[in-house]
Amino acid sequence: MARVLYISYDGILEPLGQSQIIPYLKRLALDNEIHIISFEKPAELVLKKEIENLRLQLKSHDINWTPMRYHKRLSILATIYDIIRGQVIAIRITKILKTEIVHVRSYIPALIALPLKWFSKTKILFDIRGFWADERVDGKIWPKNGIVYKSVKFLERYLFRSADHVVTLTEASVPKIIDFGYWKNNIPNITVIPTCVDLDRFKPSQIKLTDNKSFIFGYVGSFGTWYMMDETMALFSEILKIRPKAKMIILNRNEHDAIRSSIFRSGLPVDRVEIKKSSYEEVAIQLQRIHAASALIRPCFSKIASAPTKVAEYLACAIPCIGNYGVGDMEKTLESNEIGVILRSFDINSLNIAAQKIIMLSSNPDVRKRCRKIAENHFSLDKAVKAYKSIYLSLLSKQSKGSIYQ
Repeated sequence: MARVLYISYDGILEPLGQSQIIPYLKRLALDNEIHIISFEKPAELVLKKEIENLRLQLKSHDINWTPMRYHKRLSILATIYDIIRGQVIAIRITKILKTEIVHVRSYIPALIALPLKWFSKTKILFDIRGFWADERVDGKIWPKNGIVYKSVKFLERYLFRSADHVVTLTEASVPKIIDFGYWKNNIPNITVIPTCVDLDRFKPSQIKLTDNKSFIFGYVGSFGTWYMMDETMALFSEILKIRPKAKMIILNRNEHDAIRSSIFRSGLPVDRVEIKKSSYEEVAIQLQRIHAASALIRPCFSKIASAPTKVAEYLACAIPCIGNYGVGDMEKTLESNEIGVILRSFDINSLNIAAQKIIMLSSNPDVRKRCRKIAENHFSLDKAVKAYKSIYLSLLSKQSKGSIYQ
């Protein structure tokens, strides 16, 4: 059993934490002693009942939790402040628990963990979750020639060098990590573990979804910086040309006004699009209604390291989907297994062809069975947890070796 401090700059009260942190840690806690430090948004911290319920839920799995307030105002200074506060708390917890492994989720938690590496024998598992600094540039949040980006890229070298093991989401990102050249001949131990889902929660619909007259197209999650909202609406417009009675369901938490604006710009009939605010528990149920889905992401360098959770959720529910080139292993997953469509251009003709293909795929029972099979083989939460357990054991034994999760 390992004593593990898990640090996340994402809040576990948010949907991402509910789907991509808590399910993993509950299973890992069966064999390990786990303490979580997470940074929660102010809007979440006022939900006293939800916090207490989550604390009790975690406690029932022998997981302790230290929620901290996330600061955003004066962006860079706020992040530095959070890092310093996080370091103080992490050092204190490590001394009390005699932490053996610090499992950090992305770059900010890795910075928080650095002092632990300097002043203790703690092993660091750097779960990178993507190329964070490059994401900020690709998302036009930071200028590439700016001091902030250059400083973070400078620090990135030390984060990777300090890691005893690196986890990345995609096979496509592994050569890029090695090409960073931070290690000379001492390449880090790297394991690929994509974003995974609970296959008992996300499962195929028992309802027959082959009605030739109706067709339901779906989208789950935020749009934000990366997801191509207008192109998604344009794609649904092409679906409507083929299936005039088609409907689109969008499961989204906070961007309803922006989505309605995009619907208006696209000229879509308002009554053809249903926008729902669903909890993590409700998403799997809503997906039961969907024939096919979308995950269009703006292609850029940083997205090579991305594995969208929504794609794993779609496939687990036996839903073929439309994605695009330049995003992690998506092209390999969808096209090589013939369970989806990859867009390489977003012009009307390409969108129309994609619409025709996805309608055809969604009506094929064999395609839907393949979707589920791929989810079982590559996106199973149980397999991911098994991989993390193996890494923990290797770190404890000081024999961590590089591997690729399949």
